[in-house]
Amino acid sequence: MSPGRVTVFGGSGFIGRSIVERLVAEGASVRVGVRHPEKAVFEPPAGAQGSVELVYGNVQDEAAISAAVDAADHVINLVGILHETRRQKFAPIHEEGARRVAAAAKKAGVHRLVHMSALGASETSPSEYARSKAAGERAVRRVFPEATIVRPSVVFGPRDDFFNRFARMALLSPALPLIGGGKTRFQPVYVGDVARAYSAILADPGTQGRTYELGGPDIHTFRRLMEILLAEIDRKRLLLPLPFFVAEILGTVLQALPRPPITRDQVELLRADNVVSGTAPGLADLGIDPTPLRAILPTYLEKYRRG
Repeated sequence: MSPGRVTVFGGSGFIGRSIVERLVAEGASVRVGVRHPEKAVFEPPAGAQGSVELVYGNVQDEAAISAAVDAADHVINLVGILHETRRQKFAPIHEEGARRVAAAAKKAGVHRLVHMSALGASETSPSEYARSKAAGERAVRRVFPEATIVRPSVVFGPRDDFFNRFARMALLSPALPLIGGGKTRFQPVYVGDVARAYSAILADPGTQGRTYELGGPDIHTFRRLMEILLAEIDRKRLLLPLPFFVAEILGTVLQALPRPPITRDQVELLRADNVVSGTAPGLADLGIDPTPLRAILPTYLEKYRRG
């Protein structure tokens, strides 16, 4: 079944590109709302039956949102930030922006709205990021109750900002920090599986109003993930445990940088495991067999190996 006309906000990012490519391959006409359409470039997959249109889609601009969702069958909102900057703050993007998209989608009469949140979204989290994600979920539900919410764990794939970041760090540094001792648990999910999940959600009316938690087949501590990474790139590095209070001080200092490696709020986020609860539907409920980390990681970390 063709997904029809789909508007995707935040479709130029790592996860967004995979979702857009998947939908286009399946025959969808995808309108990608981005802040800088003149800078975004999309190459439809070979043999794709659908099309891609780039439009201005700032989630803080109600007129732009309305124009982007006009005549759409479905709307996907992927917009989010991992840390705040002088111009971009959590609440205006994760909560107010999410509400604007949901309200515009409802007004336009779209069939489906799929909103990306995150595992760990909670009103009581010590992390402002996680609290703002929970606030975004509430805002969406208030104006579009039948929206589907997706909460992924750490997403990996060729363009990810997780394994690539630490691989680059390992090339330059003799040690990799293990915040809180590296005990935080993650359930990395393959970006291709996330894209398949969005496609499956749009194809199944029974997913309306539900919240899906997406995690891969394996759970690893942060320490174990760094060990797997170093083995893949054939590097030996010291894994240095960093107590939370020391990491908080470091994050407070580094968050002033344009692209900080860690912020104080991200340290707070690492105090809780990032794994599926087991009480919410997930990939299996969408008919998707999750892809193991080790099946994909070697395909894009090869460039960091010793020559």
